[in-house]
Amino acid sequence: MPNPKTDSPAQPPTPDLSTVQRRAVSELLRVSPVADDLARRFREAGFSLALVGGSVRDALLGRLGNDLDFTTDARPQDVLKLVRPWADAVWDVGIAFGTVGCLKSADAADGAQEYQIEITTYRSEIYDRASRKPEVSYGDSIEEDLVRRDFAVNAMAVALPQKEFIDPHGGLADLARRVLRTPGAPQDSFSDDPLRMLRAARFAAQLGFTVDAEVLAAMRDMGDRIAIVSAERVRDELNKLVLSAQPRRGLEILVETGLAEHVLPELPALRLERDEHHRHKDVYEHSLTVLDQAIALEDSGPDLTLRLAALLHDIGKPRTRRFEKDGRVSFHHHEVVGAKMTRKRMTALKYSKEMIKDVSRLVELHLRFHGYGTGEWTDSAVRRYVRDAGPLLDRLHKLTRSDCTTRNKRKASALSRAYDGLEERIARLQEQEELNAIRPDLNGNEIMEILDVGPGPEIGEAYRFLLDQRLENGPLERAAAVALLKDWWAARGEQA
Repeated sequence: MPNPKTDSPAQPPTPDLSTVQRRAVSELLRVSPVADDLARRFREAGFSLALVGGSVRDALLGRLGNDLDFTTDARPQDVLKLVRPWADAVWDVGIAFGTVGCLKSADAADGAQEYQIEITTYRSEIYDRASRKPEVSYGDSIEEDLVRRDFAVNAMAVALPQKEFIDPHGGLADLARRVLRTPGAPQDSFSDDPLRMLRAARFAAQLGFTVDAEVLAAMRDMGDRIAIVSAERVRDELNKLVLSAQPRRGLEILVETGLAEHVLPELPALRLERDEHHRHKDVYEHSLTVLDQAIALEDSGPDLTLRLAALLHDIGKPRTRRFEKDGRVSFHHHEVVGAKMTRKRMTALKYSKEMIKDVSRLVELHLRFHGYGTGEWTDSAVRRYVRDAGPLLDRLHKLTRSDCTTRNKRKASALSRAYDGLEERIARLQEQEELNAIRPDLNGNEIMEILDVGPGPEIGEAYRFLLDQRLENGPLERAAAVALLKDWWAARGEQA
């Protein structure tokens, strides 16, 4: 199994400090109009202001966006007084944690830009052993604020408007080396906020950094502390990891350190011991490869629904594994079991009902294609495939293609050709019949009128009967649909 401590994907050459610093100057000059204007307001009111954390890190990496984070010695109510007359919009949903947010449009070298800004009072956060919410206390110096931050690369600041670089914990050197290290002892950092352990894996996935050995050791020792963090915060951090450039990297760190046992235990459970004849593949490695391949098929940016389905599609295998008498290993109905497990895990992590429904449906459907063989499905079977996938059809295409990880080129090529054929048939039928909007040939009102009955369960039965006929035989002329409905109704009456 890959070792996240030592194995890493190909990285661009490590930049030297002068290159990093030139990038920062360029990025800071770009945002100077809005940043300096805000800093002058704070200075005139007797307060200090500094660009901080991820904004400084991203400036040094040459990837600073229009979301800017600042820190200040001003208390939240003072911040509100200063930004309300200046900003285009202000929100205070994070004020209990010392954060005020605002929106500001400003001219920049490349034209007018809209900046989303967060200003946070110097603070420290500490979790009580039995609490899910951090206690917040305000500080009086930027040094106090920086030492409480998660990693040294996020513990740098640029004091404004004078552009003084502040780096008391060696973040710049860590950035050049692409390493994640805590400002102080990692045990203290993770005790203050256990979510930082999950964040270490996320930053490794997002930025392509390695995690310091002491940090990894602390993650192994303190994994159970993540239990005091709310499910919503864990979910949001997990989403950022899964949506990152290299999610496999972060997931391997979670599994290798044992943190996944507390966050997504279904993932390490996929590391099934292989039978002595090696007759089934490593399900854990297979799932990560499917995730990689699904990402490669994305055509409109990162797709959280697709990525979660790819990661979780085989989580039903450990519970359904059977050693057959002939020596084979089977996983019968693992897609059904996996869909139930997916719903349970995603519910525990407080995902939306819509997201849970979509991801679990993809898990449930991911094997359906394998009944297609070399094209034996009838048109009605193709219609049902499209109907069952509904709006998830494009994602199901990607998931099914990604699920082929065989090293047998001949087998992989045959599967790809078969799916090409299925997609072509779907396209032809969609052109002929508008498959995405399949409905019975008669609607509910027409059914009631023809049968001369009012609303009730019989209308639902009739609707489902006509839908089955539509899927089986394609569209019917109205007269034929009416005759079919009347025959069904008469037969139903005779059976009653």
